[in-house]
Amino acid sequence: MTYRNPPTTPRKSATFDDYTLSEIRRAAATGIYDIRGAGAKRKLPHFDDLLFLGASISRYPLEGYRERCDTSVVLGSRYAKKPIELKIPITIAGMSFGSLSGPAKEALGRGATLSGTSTTTGDGGMTEEERGHSKTLVYQYLPSRYGMNPRDLRRADAIEVVVGQGAKPGGGGMLLGQKISDRVAEMRTLPIGIDQRSASRHPDWTGPDDLEIKILELREITDWEKPIYVKVGGARPYYDTALAVKAGADVVVVDGMQGGTAATQEVFIENVGQPTLACIRPAVQALQDLGMHRKVQLIVSGGIRNGADVAKALALGVDAVSIGTAALVALGDNDPRWEAEYNELGTTAGAYDDWHEGRDPAGITTQDPELMKRVDPIAAGRRLANYLKVMTLEAQTIARACGKNSLHNLEPEDLVALTIEAAAMAGVPLAGTNWIPGKNGF
Repeated sequence: MTYRNPPTTPRKSATFDDYTLSEIRRAAATGIYDIRGAGAKRKLPHFDDLLFLGASISRYPLEGYRERCDTSVVLGSRYAKKPIELKIPITIAGMSFGSLSGPAKEALGRGATLSGTSTTTGDGGMTEEERGHSKTLVYQYLPSRYGMNPRDLRRADAIEVVVGQGAKPGGGGMLLGQKISDRVAEMRTLPIGIDQRSASRHPDWTGPDDLEIKILELREITDWEKPIYVKVGGARPYYDTALAVKAGADVVVVDGMQGGTAATQEVFIENVGQPTLACIRPAVQALQDLGMHRKVQLIVSGGIRNGADVAKALALGVDAVSIGTAALVALGDNDPRWEAEYNELGTTAGAYDDWHEGRDPAGITTQDPELMKRVDPIAAGRRLANYLKVMTLEAQTIARACGKNSLHNLEPEDLVALTIEAAAMAGVPLAGTNWIPGKNGF
């Protein structure tokens, strides 16, 4: 009798998975690297790996909806004559006109104003839609200097000096020619329809000493009224935060690698920088070591999605968070209602990230006049305001459950981690133990 081995199920490589194989074939066929938007898509330690310890006998909870839980925050109180006062600790990150449509920028301004928070210009200058509908507008001062002028610096409520971005620390952005319309070209002083790449570093300074001079210049041109933020990508958060404080920043913004971008190389997005969760404790530690924690405010961005994320970031010592991708989704980006059109572009709702191509069916990341008509800035602004309201209520619910009458009273002691990696990054105990990896030599 002949015995034969039973057939086995073919096994694919974990290293050479389907996506990796498709990327090799694409590279071999085209000879160019892939460009896309959004942030890192790989699995990373994140806020989901942390849990709150609600109050029981050892802690006294607050009664939901009956006892006050404060959400307000003041940004820029170190030197600025007019610090920013926000009702909620959730701000809108910088997203440029050029990468976004005019109606989308207006919707961001409307939603932020309804919620009592700020929005940010992004690369490419200040649009009248955004300034006209944003009660509090932060003006980004980037290496490209696109659209930069003294008048708009003075019209802003704060200035954010962008040194780096979480999706591409050390790298510049891209804006392909199909999105450089007549208006975008005029604002940026660029040729119409020609691909442009933003610089990776500022042209007039090379280090922290020069940054101090630049911040002083910005203060003088705005009569010391405006708070000066310094934004860095999540690469070396301890030293970058410390140097930003030394240079005179009122606020430091740290953007983790889950933070999005309009367009850059995918190899950059997936392989440069650190997870947002890994950036918070070193940045907070730098402020504490300098005796500047809460005196210089810390904003963290990159993958913030809900009120639990907000509460966890604040518990780790952050003063406020910033959202970008989530805000676009609230406006209507990647909406399944456009599924058929996403399919025509070779993708699906929830996965569309070719924002640089200017063919976004939702009309948000495009300069196509017909597609832009799909964005009703009033309705989209209300959706954003609703989303921000829910995030705030969720964060308040958690804070009250921990016995805190302010979101800013949350602390690391309220948290535990589900994984060793998250415990080490956040500096909180592994659940069920009092062990913090890396602490006391263990």
